[in-house]
Amino acid sequence: MKRRRAPATSQTGGIADGSSQLPSSESLGGVGDTAEHGKVDRRTFLTAVGAGIATTASSSSRVVSVQTRRPVDVVVVGAGTFGMWTALHLQRLGARVTVVDAYGAANSRQTSGGETRGVRTSYGDRPHGRQWTGWAVRAIDRWKLWDEEARERLLPQLFFQTGDLILREEVSSYITDTRANWGELQIPYETLSPAEVASRWPWIRYDNLGVALYEPGAGVVRARRAIESVARVFRDEGGEVLVDRATLGRRRGTTLENILLSSRDALEADMFVFACGPWFPKVFPTLMGRRLRISMGHVFYFAVPAGDSRFAYPNMPSFGVPGCTGWPALPLDHRGFRVRTGGRPPDDPDTSDRWVAQEYHERPREVLQQHFPDLVGAPINETRACHYESSVDSNFFIDTHPELSNVWLTGGGSAEGFKFGPVLGEYIANRLVGGDQEPELAEAFRLKPEQFGDGGAR
Repeated sequence: MKRRRAPATSQTGGIADGSSQLPSSESLGGVGDTAEHGKVDRRTFLTAVGAGIATTASSSSRVVSVQTRRPVDVVVVGAGTFGMWTALHLQRLGARVTVVDAYGAANSRQTSGGETRGVRTSYGDRPHGRQWTGWAVRAIDRWKLWDEEARERLLPQLFFQTGDLILREEVSSYITDTRANWGELQIPYETLSPAEVASRWPWIRYDNLGVALYEPGAGVVRARRAIESVARVFRDEGGEVLVDRATLGRRRGTTLENILLSSRDALEADMFVFACGPWFPKVFPTLMGRRLRISMGHVFYFAVPAGDSRFAYPNMPSFGVPGCTGWPALPLDHRGFRVRTGGRPPDDPDTSDRWVAQEYHERPREVLQQHFPDLVGAPINETRACHYESSVDSNFFIDTHPELSNVWLTGGGSAEGFKFGPVLGEYIANRLVGGDQEPELAEAFRLKPEQFGDGGAR
């Protein structure tokens, strides 16, 4: 499958940044009920682009024109969660897709390059909690379906249904709103008493436990293996993944014509999707430099006692306590009991160390002391420091560049984006070809004009 390439040319200065004028979106509606609305099938997409029909991003978005009688060319920059899932779904709609990433798919530096990520639906603390809750339910179903389909390709199991246990001293707005979202969307959950928690998981301790919520359908996904598997399927179905550093290339009016690659010719396309994660401020410094806050989280894998299955799947749920999440050791590699805490101020995502220095080990040790006394003193198997990017409103952004009509910006995972990958990729792909006309979602996912203040604070 031949991609269009252009001779390398000098970059024409920086892209002038503009601001989208975005109204606020308080009520987003039930995503779980409307996600199939406007879905474009492969035949419809191919018919549209083959006939030279211009497509629009949404009912109120800038126009993205595709005037061609050949398969549309799309370049996706970034091979993480947003990029790989979008690329796969675009390809299945009939597009000809090339993915470019400086380090390759499932690399150790990307946000989704860690070992595991939790998949839960408890988003009472998010401004768009109901939307995220509905999408998380769909994402869990998609992860299960992916595992079923992947067995034929002999791909490893990704999703493990551990259940998720939320423990708090008292009922807060987070608890109340999470329950409300679950009730409205009919998501099964249990409210457990301290005695019930102690009976089911006697090795968990929580002094002064006031409320416990258990979501049985939640689970954990193997993150790095997930991106590897998506990339493999994408390649098997005709896609191309290039390991190369990309920079903005030649523009003509409001159209980006190509990107420049560091080791080969420029790459032309009809559409460009940038899914750069923590690299967004480096790729678009003026536009994105203060619209995102780049943070780091710290992950620890503790060794459990030899032969002790209490802290391993399926005997232990994932858990959430104030300031910390974690989950059991998973088969077959049994990396250890996972604890995640807040991290250090971020540095350059290209040069930062991805291990956790000794000075940050105190907090996870405190978590073990407070809640898992049988693991006090457990050795650390592995550590992991991970960059992620948070948007101003803690929601995703899926929008065109304010001055380049064929350039899409997708991200704002806000430490939660990975779990939504299968759903996000489908939604973004349909947006690109003009198939999703859900106005409330389009408004919710606009690139907001608000920015973080100096030092990363609003």
